[in-house]
Order: sequence, then C-alpha cells, then structure tokens
Amino acid sequence: MIPLPLARIAEITSGALAGMADPRAVVRGPVVTDSRAVEPGSLFVAIKGERVDGHDFAAQAVAAGAVAVLASRPVDAPAVIVGDTVAAMTVLATAVCAALPAATVIGLTGSAGKTTTKDLLARLTARIGPTVATSGSFNNEIGHPLTVLKSGEDTRYLVLELGARSAGHITHLTRVAPPRIGVVLNVGTAHLGVFGGKEEIARAKGELVEALPAEGVAVLNADDPLVAAMAARTGARVTWYGRAEGATVRAENVTVDERGRASFTLRTPSGAAPVVLRLYGEHAVENALAAAAAAYELGLPVATIAEELSEAEPRSRWRMEVTDRADGVTVINDAYNANPDSMRAAFGTLDALAGDRRRFAVVAALRELGDESAALNEGLGRLAGGAGLTGLFVVGPDADPVLAGARAAVRDAGRVPAVSGAHAGPHHGTGGPPGAGPDGGPSPVAAFGEDLGAGGGVPAATRVSHAADAAQAGAELAAMLAPGDVVLVKGPRAAGLERVAAALLGGDRR
Repeated sequence: MIPLPLARIAEITSGALAGMADPRAVVRGPVVTDSRAVEPGSLFVAIKGERVDGHDFAAQAVAAGAVAVLASRPVDAPAVIVGDTVAAMTVLATAVCAALPAATVIGLTGSAGKTTTKDLLARLTARIGPTVATSGSFNNEIGHPLTVLKSGEDTRYLVLELGARSAGHITHLTRVAPPRIGVVLNVGTAHLGVFGGKEEIARAKGELVEALPAEGVAVLNADDPLVAAMAARTGARVTWYGRAEGATVRAENVTVDERGRASFTLRTPSGAAPVVLRLYGEHAVENALAAAAAAYELGLPVATIAEELSEAEPRSRWRMEVTDRADGVTVINDAYNANPDSMRAAFGTLDALAGDRRRFAVVAALRELGDESAALNEGLGRLAGGAGLTGLFVVGPDADPVLAGARAAVRDAGRVPAVSGAHAGPHHGTGGPPGAGPDGGPSPVAAFGEDLGAGGGVPAATRVSHAADAAQAGAELAAMLAPGDVVLVKGPRAAGLERVAAALLGGDRR
C-alpha cells in the first residue's frame, strides 16, 4: 500500500480516530482482514462475519505489528472508527487507485477460466513493470479492494479478476479500480440459478466493457456469441481472440500431447510464435489466448508472449493440479470449483491424459443452477457415466440426479453398472434412447456437449458409488486404486473435494 498516515485514512473514510491512535502514524504494510496475516505497518480491517467478529482480534492484530484497526465500534486498540468497515475499505481502495495515475488497470471476467487467465496475464505484465494481481479468486466486494490496496507507488499494472453474483456487481468493482483494458472470457452456466439465464449472465459480465473509457480496449472472445455481442456495448477499441479465422490473436495448429497439454501457433498481426503449454487441458488454449491478446495490446512482442506462456506453471491451488504418485497413480485435482462448462473441460482432460489406463472420478452435484439443477446434474452424471470410468464416486446428500444420469449412461452404453452406497437401487433416470430426454427431446447432457465415450479402454463394468462425504470417498477409492490408474477430483467449492486428493496423495508429490 502507498504510505498513508492515520489522519489521512480517517479523512478518506470519513472515520474518527480512537483508542489513542497517533494521527501521524503511517500505514506502510498490507491491509488485511485476517489478524494472522498482520505484518509490521499493517492496517487491520475488522469485519463482523456470521461466525467470527474481527473486532475480537483487534488487540492481537496491533500486538503483531498493525498500526491501527479499521473498526465499526470502539476496540481495545488504536483505531479508525467508521460506520461500515467493508464500505470504508472500498472507499480507501478507490482513493489509493486514483493516486496511481501511472498504473494500468486490467479487469477480467467470465464464467470459467478467470483465475488461470489472470495468473497468465499477471506473469506477462510482470515482464514490463511491477504488477499487483488478485490472489486466488479473491474477486468479490472484499477481495477486490484488498487487492487494490496492495498497490505501491511503483505499481504499473493491476490485473484484477472480477466476479459477479448479481447484476451491478461488476459495475461496483470497476468504480473502485476503473479498467483501461477489459477481458471477457466466456458466458457459461456458472451461477445460472442466481442470474436466471445465460442472457442475464451476459448482461452482468458485459458491465466490464461498459466501464471502459473510449481510449480503452475490450478484449473479447470471438468464439463465444454472447461475448462477441458485447462489442456493441462499448466505445472502446475491440481486440478479438480465439480460434476463429478472423480473430486478431488466434491459435492455429492446436495439438494435445499424451499428458493433456496443448501446443499451438500463436498468431498476431505482428507475427507468430510457437506455444507449448505446461498447463493441463485443451481449454487452457482459450485462457492463454485471452492473456496473450491483452499483453499484445500492452506492446509485448509475440515471441516474449509465447515464451512466457510456455513457461507458465499453475499458480492457484486446486485448479488442474496433476500429480503422479510414486506408484504411477495420477491424481488430477481440479476441486476448487465446478460448473457444467468446467466439468466438461475436466473430463476432456481426463480422457486425454488417461489414454488406455484405468480411470476413476470423484464428483459432487453442481450448485446454483436454479430450475435447471436436476436436469443439468443428470447431464453431469451422463457425462461421467459415458467417460469410460472404472469407478465413479458421487459425493454428498444431493447426489441422486448425478447418480441417475450416470447409471443411465452406463446402461445405454451396454454396460451393467455395479452400484453401491446409500442410493444404490433401481434406475429412476430418463428413459428412451441414448441422448434423449424424458420427452424424447435433447438430453440434459447437451449442456455438457457430446459424451466422451469410453476413451482408450472400456471397463467390464463401471462401479457407480455414492459417498456421504469426501472422507468416505477418499477411503473407498484408495482401496480400489492400482499402480498406473488416473483419478479426476472435481466438484463445487462447498463439497470440499480437495480433501479427497489430499488423502490419495498423502504428501506424495512428484
């Protein structure tokens, strides 16, 4: 954070000094909301949550080196008292960003791939200037200002991931840090139940391009019609990326190796260069292109962009982490979050990486899908049931639609599932031929694309199991694995499936 005396912080936030706070004391360290993250010179923001009240840790934070506490009530420590600490932190972040005229703000949003793209772009901007980027997926009304407040006087690029939980959310975030470049990745089905439909999601995501100045740049996915339509919502220059022939920055000659990693030729108006990704999954090509297009607008040479993309490793945890155990078992930990689009991508990566090895998957029912929840979760089950698995574990109390879809896919493929767990029993899913819904129309799996088929090896029987929680799934799956097997772990954040991957790896990382 740029150095600010407490008196100035109180002025910016319309707060009042209390607890014998020294108005001349300068906050130089990070602004934090967790007392365990305090460093000398920090400002500790006390937030009252549902289970924990940060005000209770005020004295502890100051003892650890915080200059003061941003609080909404008197505490046993030097403090700046405000009406609402989150709102005050947001105002402070807005002021700090406005005090950095040399910094270029790059905002990034989309239904899937935001964090990976943000990590790639931050790596690219770091080649040309000091960069501050969102940590992990801290992209909401708390994480966003915290990221902005990491900026120092030498910061030249802020790469900010913007999440949206409702209409107007992205507009709010862009007012804190007005972007000059806006990147929109895709419009998918994440949070479908919250927004009510993909068109509503597109309207919310498009708030980013509406916030751009006329001299700014909108970096848009030419392959996504809902994103492409956002060009009409901005007066900024538009740069297209994708695989379409007319894209300004595009991928040509895409191939995928036996480990599921993509290679391609990066084509730009100023030349081309080869990219060999270390990231897993063909869907990483789109993430790399989005980052490349933004970097191209910043003036990076295509050879430099290709070099950095080729050297990039995953930065944020539980996103396509591929680990080989000493016995040859491969664990794909993509458990940070899930939606229909990212599920399809994950199973595609499993198919590419597994080849003719035995494959297993641990999934959980998707959340926030609204009225389409049952149909889309049955579609998830059909996707998994058609993926050539030796074993499938569906975790959690809301597993029925996924289990039904998986059993139907296995049955329709001419294989008899061996079922186990609390929900084993007669099939209650859709009838009709493969690919048909209960009324003879398209199956819910249409949201996931075509079934992957059996991949390199068709098991004699796919074991479809229900597990009450991650611990049960991890224990039962561990007993089934043999050297050389491949496991995909993928589910919504609330399911906590990263614990399955941790149990399978047991500290064995290679």
